[in-house]
Amino acid sequence: MPRRIKEAPLDQLLGALANPTRRDILDALLEQEQSVGQLAGRFDMARPSVSEHLRALRDAELVQERHVGRQRLYRVTGEPLSELIDWLTPYERFWRGRMAALGDVLERMDDEDIKDGDTDA
Repeated sequence: MPRRIKEAPLDQLLGALANPTRRDILDALLEQEQSVGQLAGRFDMARPSVSEHLRALRDAELVQERHVGRQRLYRVTGEPLSELIDWLTPYERFWRGRMAALGDVLERMDDEDIKDGDTDA
């Protein structure tokens, strides 16, 4: 198995998404572009704390900032999520296959119960 660089883009993305507050910030930014002050007002935390979370999200390229006068507005970007989806796809196929196999086994068990005369469910 190849060794991974700990600061690869996918690692930064997963690290950013691992924090529930950052996911909440992303959810809030889905509604509309917002400033640090607007975000801080939605959460029980000071602006510097929100800024730290936004920095991690920005480093993972999950948000972009734009300057409007003295204010910085943040919005969600979806591009990095495609890398996450690419990484998750083999696992999804794996689990779909496992669930289908489990369904087959359960169906055969039900058929055997019916043949044996056991109809209690």
